[in-house]
Amino acid sequence: MQNADPIAEFMAKTETSLQDGTFVRLVLSGSLQPSDGVERVTVRKVQLRQVPHLAVTFKRRTNDVAKNIPLERGMGWLEEQMQGAWKNALLGTTQKDWQLHFPRNGQPQLSSHKPAIVTAPAPKHDRERVRLLDAAANDWLAALGVAEANGRVLPSMADKHRQINRYLEILSHLLDDCGWRPGQPLNIADMGCGKGYLTFAAWHWLRRTKNSPVEVLGVESRADLVEKTNGIAKEIGAEGLTFLEGTIDQARIKDIEVLIALHACNTATDEAIRRGTEMRAKLIVVAPCCHKEVRPQLQHPTVLAPVLRHGVMEERMAEWVTDGLRALYLEWAGYKTKVFEFVSSEHTPKNLMIAAVREGEPFTDHAARERIEELKNFFGIKKHSLDTLLRVPIPEK
Repeated sequence: MQNADPIAEFMAKTETSLQDGTFVRLVLSGSLQPSDGVERVTVRKVQLRQVPHLAVTFKRRTNDVAKNIPLERGMGWLEEQMQGAWKNALLGTTQKDWQLHFPRNGQPQLSSHKPAIVTAPAPKHDRERVRLLDAAANDWLAALGVAEANGRVLPSMADKHRQINRYLEILSHLLDDCGWRPGQPLNIADMGCGKGYLTFAAWHWLRRTKNSPVEVLGVESRADLVEKTNGIAKEIGAEGLTFLEGTIDQARIKDIEVLIALHACNTATDEAIRRGTEMRAKLIVVAPCCHKEVRPQLQHPTVLAPVLRHGVMEERMAEWVTDGLRALYLEWAGYKTKVFEFVSSEHTPKNLMIAAVREGEPFTDHAARERIEELKNFFGIKKHSLDTLLRVPIPEK
């Protein structure tokens, strides 16, 4: 006979297993809120400073995000997840596995099965975050002032080191999405590369770690930085890594498969997108900065006017509209786009990344073009740096 409250029974069994040491894991799958980008959640029990926590891993297509929640608050968090967020919840214990299914219509259903794992894992927080930089990276990390010669990261550069690892984690997933496999050749242009932290990182991971015949070009307008980074590349024998003086819109670069432009100011991001689409790059990755073009044009639709009268809200809306339009222009150019958080906002407020993988023929999707026009009209935007893409005639059916 079906329990009157399957959710309450599932939660009770979860709490009991956490208390008596039979808990193995808990998995939430089948997201009913796809807009947050989380496809799956895995929960383990760990000890942090002798205090029990739930170690929660949020699985996204591009990356995993980990969070530790004290056990006393963790049960409340789990109960919230049972309120229409997932299609399935699986509780693994050493005695039984319990499956809670949420049908589209009707009462949740709870069932039990033989345990898949009969020994509870040790509650140690022994899963370190994956680091894609090995000891072989110490030479250029030290030369760029991120670490000491022995690899010890300088305290003042800890955030930068985390950012580099996060960038490589994202890049590895994106290259997989666009069909690249280790061992294959690849041409990458890193536009507006600055001091070259991420340029060296991409080269290191692809050339040294993946042993692939990759050519990486860093483009930077400041001559002193180009001289310095080329000097470091020569000093460490970085075959396949070159830095070139030039601007994003005018630098002479060969055909490339991957174009990257992180924290390019204002419309420089649009110049990078335009160049990437013109060369039909397989992958375009940008992390925009300084959204100045749209805000002076931004009109206040009636329903939003009471909110946008606040300067900070208008600024954020301008950023949202600017980057939203960039994603739409890329879709019009034949790319499948993702917009997601690059690094935590506690490290930098400019933390949005737009990634685009070429998927279809450019400038053929009528609906994609209409979406651009509709969003521009809604906010009264007359001019955008990527409007040149709209001048491409739509092929007749």
